[in-house]
Amino acid sequence: MENCEPLLSVEDLNIYFRSDDGIARAVNGISYEVKPAETVSIVGESGCGKTVSALSLLGLVPCPPGEIAGGKILFDGKNLVGCSEEEFRKIRGNRIAMVFQEPLTSLNPVFTIGDQISEAIEVHEDLPGDTLHTRSVQLLREVGIASPEERLKAYPHQLSGGQRQRVMIAMALSCRPDLLIADEPTTALDVTIQAQILNLLLSLQQSHSMAILYITHDLAVVSQVARRIYVMYSGIIMEQGETDRVFQSPRHPYTRGLLASLPSRLKRGIKLPSIPGMVPDPAHRPGGCPFHPRCRLVKTSCREAFPEMCDYGNGHLSRCPILYHETKGA
Repeated sequence: MENCEPLLSVEDLNIYFRSDDGIARAVNGISYEVKPAETVSIVGESGCGKTVSALSLLGLVPCPPGEIAGGKILFDGKNLVGCSEEEFRKIRGNRIAMVFQEPLTSLNPVFTIGDQISEAIEVHEDLPGDTLHTRSVQLLREVGIASPEERLKAYPHQLSGGQRQRVMIAMALSCRPDLLIADEPTTALDVTIQAQILNLLLSLQQSHSMAILYITHDLAVVSQVARRIYVMYSGIIMEQGETDRVFQSPRHPYTRGLLASLPSRLKRGIKLPSIPGMVPDPAHRPGGCPFHPRCRLVKTSCREAFPEMCDYGNGHLSRCPILYHETKGA
C-alpha cells in the first residue's frame, strides 16, 4: 500500500459559503489522500469543516450559497471539481458511498427498508425483481441483521438505532463502492452498539477491499479504526500522520488538547482538562493561526503569521512552528 497511487487525492480544497454576513471559509486549503483499501480519519470539533469537505466528494455542497472556490478532488485520477450532476450520479452510491450520522433522518419514513435498499441498487444496476430481492436479503444478512426477509418489510421507525445504522451501511455497500465515507456513524448509539458497528465496518472493509474515510470528533474511535489521521480545525488541517505516531507524539497544541480530554482508567477520579473557547466563526476567523485565541502556548508571532506545515518526517506534519522549534532545540 505504501507505494500505490492514492484512490482519492484532495489538493488545496477551498469551500466558501456566501451570505449577507460575508464569506464563510468553511474549508480553507486542505489537502489529504486515501489509498486503496486503507482507513483514513479526519477528526475535529463540530463546525471545523469535516462534513462539508466530505459532501464535496459527492457533489452535495449546496450551491448557492456554497461553492468550491479552488483546489482539486482527484478520484481514481479524475478531477471531480466541475463535474456535472449527471457525472456525479454515476459516481454517487456506486464508486463513492456515504453513511450519515443520523440514520433515522437519512431513511425515508414512508417506505419500507426493502424499497429503500432496492432503490439504491436500481439507480446503478438493472436487475430483475427476484435478483433484486435476493441481493437485498444478502446485504442485510451481510451487515448482521437477523431475519432479513422480515426486516425488508419493516419501516425505519420499527427498527432500533443500531439496526437502522446497519441498514444505512447495507445501502452504502449495495454497489460495492471503492470508497466509503463514514460521517460520525456511531455518534447516536450506545457504547456497545458503537463497538459492533466499528467492527462491522472493519470486517466489511477487509472482505470488499474498500477504502474508508472516517469522519469523527472522537479520537478514541480513531485509534481503533484509522491507519492515518488528519486533525482539522477551523477549515484547516493542523496535524497529520500515522495514527500511532500522532497519538504517541502529538505536535500541535490542538491535538494535545483533544488527546488530554480523553477519559482513561489512569484518569479515573480526575477532572479531565478541556480546551477553552470555541471554534471560530468561519466568516470571522482570527488572523495568524486560527487556534491562537484558545492556545496555551500562544506567542505574538502566532497572532501575526499563518503557520506553515512543519515536517517531523515519515509523513508526520504539524502546523505549529512554536512546538517545532522547541522540539528541534531539545
